[in-house]
Amino acid sequence: MNRPQTDAPCLLDFVMHRSGLRLDAYGATLRGGEIGASTIFPGRRSELAGRSVLIGADSQFASARALIELDGLAARLVICPPDFSPRRLASVIAQAGIDAIVSDRAGKDFGADRPIYPCEDPSPVDDENRLPRFATQWVLPTSGTTGAPKLVAHRLERLLGAIKSAPEQRPIWATFYDIRRYGGLQIFLRACVTGARLILCDREESLGDYIARCAEAGVSHISGTPSHWRRLLMSPHAGLINPKYVRLSGEIADRAILDALRAVYPAALIAHAYASTEAGVGFEVTDGREGFPAALLAANGEVELRLCDGSLHVRSKRTATSYIGRDDLKLLDDEGFVDTDDIVEQRGDRCFFKGRRAGVINIGGLKVHPEEVEQVINEHRDVRMSRVSARRNPIMGDLIVAEVAARDAEAPRESGALEAEIFELCRARLPRHMVPVTIRFVPAIDILASGKLARRHA
Repeated sequence: MNRPQTDAPCLLDFVMHRSGLRLDAYGATLRGGEIGASTIFPGRRSELAGRSVLIGADSQFASARALIELDGLAARLVICPPDFSPRRLASVIAQAGIDAIVSDRAGKDFGADRPIYPCEDPSPVDDENRLPRFATQWVLPTSGTTGAPKLVAHRLERLLGAIKSAPEQRPIWATFYDIRRYGGLQIFLRACVTGARLILCDREESLGDYIARCAEAGVSHISGTPSHWRRLLMSPHAGLINPKYVRLSGEIADRAILDALRAVYPAALIAHAYASTEAGVGFEVTDGREGFPAALLAANGEVELRLCDGSLHVRSKRTATSYIGRDDLKLLDDEGFVDTDDIVEQRGDRCFFKGRRAGVINIGGLKVHPEEVEQVINEHRDVRMSRVSARRNPIMGDLIVAEVAARDAEAPRESGALEAEIFELCRARLPRHMVPVTIRFVPAIDILASGKLARRHA
């Protein structure tokens, strides 16, 4: 790959001037002032200069430390979530032309033979600090769960495009996201650039333990997907924190989850943001309503939006630059817009998300977005979470079925009243072909490592 050098700021430059930065992991802490004078690659930094490096550490903490040190040193950083199988890792390594792998676990199988650089305990930086500075390309895999992942390339300045200057009172951030996914990376970068404190979660840590740590730290700002928030609200731990700012992104924020969060955190600003790995951060909605103002489609600011055949297209300086290793894929159209594949419907002065284009279910030739049915089911006061999918019928084709997690796990067992009320709600609000044929009550609904609802064909 081309390895251009640069004088542009790298992530370490921000961190060096943000002494307030503090990353708190489970049993470990890192402060901004400690980073510039130390290295986790003693004596080997020159070997990583200008290389294409895979960040393959298991822990968020080690990944954060490596990202700060390697931006500006490596030519390319490929940030992989820890749940990738050796087969998927091998695909990423081949597509991205990986030269070296950073890891915090000895013996981990990456599916390919490349030099592995262990994340060691920090030690003083020697005169290798005079190494040339590269315009590092940041690469994130898309969050799909099957097949070869698409690798999306960004520049640091684009990733930082939605981050404003440091506030007078620095917030204490937490996020249910992993920082190796776009939503979590945005919060990590925000902490680095503004000098905030960030409470990182650990894969081995329970939800209750993480929320307890957040409460002890006095978390003021916290982000996650709607599914993350539904899981928290179904637990006994939601009341442990008292945030000033609650942020949702990654999935449709329907009225049910917005109202539920308002009830639990009445003093907080409840915001839902639109962002994706390819399109970058698009906008934030803070009026407490689902969807977004249609006026944003006519706006001519930093981010431009338009609807094409029902799909949301985004153009801005925050979007990714290209796909890596896939000449058959084109990220931007001829006018510089990214087709997000998110289907949006404008009704009056408001635009509403219907679901993903690829997630559509065909019922007798009619299209059904599972999310539209879930939004109606979730409005029932006794429902905390639902998942709608298709069940194949050899005679009638696909049928709509629903799984429901109730607020009270015992309620569905007491009588068929809740099931009947949900059916009645669906029949009143939805066309006949969108009404589920069956409702199954479950104790919980799985979410993926990305924080999104685990979709499946029933």
